[in-house]
Amino acid sequence: MRKTLRIGDILIDEGKITQDQLMHALGVQKDSNFSKKLGEIFIDEGLIGEKEFAQVLASQLEYEFIDLYSININFTVLKNFSLNILKSADAIIIKEDEDFIHIAISDPLNYDNMELLERNIVVKPIKYYISLKSDIRHLYERFEIIETTQSLMQKVKDEIHSKEFKLDNEQSSIMQLIEQILKTAVRNGASDIHIEPNDIDVSVRNRVDGILREVFILDIEIYNALASRIKILGNLDISEKRRSQDGRFSMNVNNSKYDFRLSTAPTLHGESIVMRILDQQKILLKLDQLGMNEKNLKKFQTLLDSPYGVVFVTGPTGSGKTTSLYAALNDIKDIENKIITIEDPIEYQLPLVQQMQTNDKIGYTFNHVLKSVLRQDPDIIMVGEIRDDETLNTAVGASLTGHLVFSTLHTNDAPSAITRLVQMGLQSYLIADSLVGIVTQRLVRKICPECKIEHKPQLPLIKKIHHHLPEDYTFYTGKGCPKCEFSGYKGRIMICEILQITENISTQISEDKNKHEIYQEALRSGFEPMLIDGIGKALESTTTLEEVLRVVKT
Repeated sequence: MRKTLRIGDILIDEGKITQDQLMHALGVQKDSNFSKKLGEIFIDEGLIGEKEFAQVLASQLEYEFIDLYSININFTVLKNFSLNILKSADAIIIKEDEDFIHIAISDPLNYDNMELLERNIVVKPIKYYISLKSDIRHLYERFEIIETTQSLMQKVKDEIHSKEFKLDNEQSSIMQLIEQILKTAVRNGASDIHIEPNDIDVSVRNRVDGILREVFILDIEIYNALASRIKILGNLDISEKRRSQDGRFSMNVNNSKYDFRLSTAPTLHGESIVMRILDQQKILLKLDQLGMNEKNLKKFQTLLDSPYGVVFVTGPTGSGKTTSLYAALNDIKDIENKIITIEDPIEYQLPLVQQMQTNDKIGYTFNHVLKSVLRQDPDIIMVGEIRDDETLNTAVGASLTGHLVFSTLHTNDAPSAITRLVQMGLQSYLIADSLVGIVTQRLVRKICPECKIEHKPQLPLIKKIHHHLPEDYTFYTGKGCPKCEFSGYKGRIMICEILQITENISTQISEDKNKHEIYQEALRSGFEPMLIDGIGKALESTTTLEEVLRVVKT
């Protein structure tokens, strides 16, 4: 039954928009010759989010809003109906029972689409639900992935059940499947491959530009053979499934050699497998290729020119810390300097740099290696990660005896690194004497240049940062196109903040001032929080405001 909704009045009544905003949206609709629905305009103008709008519609139309990721959808039901009709209506069948065909739709006010569904699905009455268009389209992508991998799955299953099956056979179907997984990941520009079993199937996801995308769904029946073959590649114990294991292997993919760092961990339904893709060509960046703005680049180069002291690069896992450190070493390496790195593991090989790898199994820890490194007469030392107070004290001691030391910490911002060092037991006066600077960074996705369009972020986001914005500002986003696989993003760039330890900040550290006091002094000294760098890149149309606020706290 058709129901007329004055959606603008409803949103005003619920306090979602104002009367002025409604009038503005009606003007935009008139300018478009009414080609746009009012709901689309509210979302495009940043007045309300897509999910919030869908929930308002569901409430008014007395439909149930359903999160498609919270339910198990039996894809076999879809095979009984016309996929073209369902997809054109942005609808998906979520289940079928004795009484109804249950269908989730994205636009319950598109009565033409609903009539189309009802004309073609006549076996039973339809019960409608409301879901997000993006979720419906993603489920169709998942269904297509399942369909395209069926023939390969059958070949693997036939081979596993044959008497001739051997795990170490380089020409086996399971090995061909692994090669296909690796090739797809490299072609997509992925940094990691995640293979995760659940109770009914195995999901293979690639991390592209920091975001996971599902690329294969495999039958659970082949999981054990797949996991064992990958563990053989990484020289892991295939009989050990109760503990985590780490390994490494190399393989030629698309005529180029890649290293893969392998990690397994036991979960409820089997071992989760993660493979980090290491491309030797990608890591050898120069400082000016990292994506720092001009001001931060000058600050970073000033830190690198220090004759001695400690420089920390901080941020969460996957924020590009290793890339930044390698770029720094690549910039300052010289035949006249001896540079030694201590890593776990060594990810990339650097020319003119002596690289050493720890081995916890034999007690060759960061601290043990660092002590031996100091007897090698180095000028510059890179410690991959400060994990304990012993390593920290040894590294600081090295900096106080004339060495420049680089290392990483896991902190959310630069001032927090000082607090973290105190928590690890380092005396305040030692921090003040040794610390040269702290670089904190994140990686944000770049807008795809092929589908970049102007964009109005939602008003709550603007309100969070309005005091950082100029009077006239324009933001951009990616509409989505084949070049970026309809994500709107392609590639990543760094945003960062750099805290240089001035005399005043050093004095505050030695006097055990708290984080807030140090932060205020840093601001007076020219420190700019990472948010400022992120907003600047969003205003330059390099990234989106939503992406910046996804990774940075306001």
